[in-house]
Amino acid sequence: MTMLSPSILSADFGSLQEEILKLERGGADFIHLDVMDGIFVPNITFGAPVIKKLRNTTKVPFDVHLMIDRPERYIKDFAEAGADIITIHEEATTHLHRTIEEIKSYGLKAGVALNPSTSLDSLEYILDYIDLVLIMTVNPGFGGQSFIRSMERKIKRMRQIIDDRKLNILIEADGGSKLDNAKEIIDYGLDMIVVGSGIFEAKDVIERTKMFKEL
Repeated sequence: MTMLSPSILSADFGSLQEEILKLERGGADFIHLDVMDGIFVPNITFGAPVIKKLRNTTKVPFDVHLMIDRPERYIKDFAEAGADIITIHEEATTHLHRTIEEIKSYGLKAGVALNPSTSLDSLEYILDYIDLVLIMTVNPGFGGQSFIRSMERKIKRMRQIIDDRKLNILIEADGGSKLDNAKEIIDYGLDMIVVGSGIFEAKDVIERTKMFKEL
């Protein structure tokens, strides 16, 4: 069964604890936390102190997505804040393997994210060391964007690579998933799907989360 990782990027930042509890009641498998620095992406969200505060709200695992420049500077901070998965961008760090090893040294799952235009070939020599590949299906930095259609081929190709090599790696997609297209996107070969505005645009967040889970 594909796991649901709702992103709080589109939630009410004035009541994040309440919003997370709604996701928990709706059956979310993970809480997706988008950390943006205004450098790697043109937006700023929150950092490790906020995540540490939110950690006491729920036992649902935290899927922390670092959309920041040189993430190796802050791995310890996010590990200590309560992350269960830390995903970094291949494009954001020079020494990808070293940073992945640091994430895993804290007993966490390590993921690598790829921007829409980044080739899967960039993962060739890191696949044996990671737990998750996050395929960005929109350009990172903002919520509410439309799914980029060419990412269908990218997800399917990633699925084929992982299956052919018999790797224990999850495939996650982030961006543009709505009720009317999420099932199709899942069927491309996903293990996890990130949904933001598709959940928080609803009046009843709990019920909308349940609807996505049913997909």
